[in-house]
Amino acid sequence: MKIFDLYTAEDIKIEDPALRHYINLDSKLVIKSRGRAREKFGKARVNIIERLINHLAVPGHRGKKHKIITKWASGKYSQKVKVLLETFKIIEQETKTNPLQVLVKAIENSAPRDEITVIEYGGARYPQAVDVSPTRRINIALRHLANGAYDKSFNKKTSIAQALAKEIIAAYNNNNESLAITKRNESEKQADAAR
Repeated sequence: MKIFDLYTAEDIKIEDPALRHYINLDSKLVIKSRGRAREKFGKARVNIIERLINHLAVPGHRGKKHKIITKWASGKYSQKVKVLLETFKIIEQETKTNPLQVLVKAIENSAPRDEITVIEYGGARYPQAVDVSPTRRINIALRHLANGAYDKSFNKKTSIAQALAKEIIAAYNNNNESLAITKRNESEKQADAAR
């Protein structure tokens, strides 16, 4: 069985050993879990494509504000699936490879390994570098991919599918044109400075 009856997930390689157990690529015709995986580490059971679709549904979630309200962020799941299918077609035409492999490699490239947290010691606050857990790494990478796509398409002529395809391909190539890659580099630089 293939995902969406179009793309096979059998030959996809996940090179990052930390993310191997958390990137789920189970083959299904309809990728929709309806929020059933609610136990601890339940996100690891949710297909990675569904997780990207869910991030597309809430595009402007930065901090506590929903900055971007658009016609395609209407909460309709089927609309997001259409956007993603169009994105995969564009990726397949441009890279001539399986778009699922491109997406997985883009997530691996844009997932930050180090972050900073604030530690209070003696009444003063200090930044402290910490390692990022695999589930958080994937969440951050998906969020930045979605936000980068919305930045490139909001109030511009490019469609959301074209912008998302550009963002994923740039992250796949480890290119700084991708918002996810620049955010990862920023996060790791800050963590290096806080060691």
